[in-house]
Amino acid sequence: MDVSSLRGRLEGYGQEHLLQCWDELNAEEQKALYDDISSIDFDRLTSDFRRATTPGNSQAKGDETLLPIPDEACGSVSRMKADEKKRYWENGLRVIADGKAAALLLAGGQGTRLGVPYPKGMYNVGLPSQKTLYQLQAERILKLQNLAFQLTGKKCIIPWYIMTSEHTKGKTEGFFKSHNYFGLEAENVVLFEQRMQPSFFFDGKVVLSKKHQIARAPDGNGGLYYAMGSCKVVEDMRRRGVTCMHAYCVDNILVKVVDPIFIGFCQEQKADCGAKVVRKMEPTEAVGVICIRDGLTEVVEYSEITLDTAKKRRDNGQLLFNAGNICNHYFTTDFVDQVVKQHDHELLHHVARKKIPCIDSNGVQITPTANNGIKLEKFVFDVFRFSKQFAALEVLREDEFSPLKNGPGKDTDCPASCRLSLLSMHHRWVMAAGGNFSDSSGTILPLIPLRRCSTSGAAEFECELSPLVSYSGEGIDKIVSKKVFNGHIHIDTDGVHTIAEENGSEPHSKRARSD
Repeated sequence: MDVSSLRGRLEGYGQEHLLQCWDELNAEEQKALYDDISSIDFDRLTSDFRRATTPGNSQAKGDETLLPIPDEACGSVSRMKADEKKRYWENGLRVIADGKAAALLLAGGQGTRLGVPYPKGMYNVGLPSQKTLYQLQAERILKLQNLAFQLTGKKCIIPWYIMTSEHTKGKTEGFFKSHNYFGLEAENVVLFEQRMQPSFFFDGKVVLSKKHQIARAPDGNGGLYYAMGSCKVVEDMRRRGVTCMHAYCVDNILVKVVDPIFIGFCQEQKADCGAKVVRKMEPTEAVGVICIRDGLTEVVEYSEITLDTAKKRRDNGQLLFNAGNICNHYFTTDFVDQVVKQHDHELLHHVARKKIPCIDSNGVQITPTANNGIKLEKFVFDVFRFSKQFAALEVLREDEFSPLKNGPGKDTDCPASCRLSLLSMHHRWVMAAGGNFSDSSGTILPLIPLRRCSTSGAAEFECELSPLVSYSGEGIDKIVSKKVFNGHIHIDTDGVHTIAEENGSEPHSKRARSD
């Protein structure tokens, strides 16, 4: 180890503090730190920091030139005619049957905000079935493969690519193995790891998390493209014949993985890049919107739009900029390949101010109570501007977007809200298929979504459907039509099961099941 040379190199970048505790380290720790520092491209790292933090160099711009997405590029599930929806659905299933569609899951985040020491995908929001987010998504993939076979007679595979991080890969891999990949073939569940970037203090100095270790964090969901290149994911897709993919975040309990309608719509639009959007509810809602700026498609964060612009409305009274981004995207393999090879270095980093555990100038371990540094992150949607043919599909929030961001006890985006969102959707499916629910006296309940009783906080009744039974409400009429259900039910591949409530706890099944 040429420590003298390394020290001189660090001094040239103002990072000599990284060796401040060198003499206190044992031989193993010295080698670990030496290798860690030597792996960093400080020219690139310094440039990334300056571009992200120098005023005028960020992606935040004025909103004077913003335009909404053109009507011809934006479809709507709620306004689709039945024959149009059927066409998209069947065309999407044919793409799946031909083995041309893949699922691409962004799962690099830990469950820290949920108060758990494991990846978000392993979280159980308390459904009657006790299924985790990973299991729900795996079973939706299994059901889609079956639906594609029923339509075309072709047995097919939807490969599932899962981007993890250093913090989540091992636990995610172990979880899938211990559950036999939830019925999927192991070789079709491809885990790959995103890059870990050094963290900075506000003055640009790299943070030491320990005397012999640099503080690092995942490079945001936009680190997807670098990871897909370095881990040869695009090559694997080419080998399998995959021509398009559905990319989404792990925390949305309602996500329609590789939605045939979305795939069919984007294919008919000849889109190389697409996004599902939900209608923004009010001007001040904290959600980014997809817009056109200087002829290019991009997501503009709510903090980057003035209130006057956010309040602008169309002739029909809807917000002019109302295409709320939900991180639910369509890409062609050719488009991603182009981004990986030509555009990844053009993506600017975004600054995330964080509380970063560190050591101070005296080598004392510090656990900060306020933000003390920044992490540099890229966003997955920053590639929209490279699209030659972009398409957006407006979907219903209550059917497709309920993210898990906060831990128990919060009012929104929490386990309780996610649980209720999924069960409410299943309730609507049963009602639409001709089923009904009654109260304890036998009175048929009205056609409204699930509600929570004001006194106990528990639901009046709850209904869960296994994804193996229905992907989006199809095919359940033969199970529920003209039937009246009383109390809590769970419908799986074995039929309809009543669910017990004991001592005021959440409803749960009387029988164990794995579907």
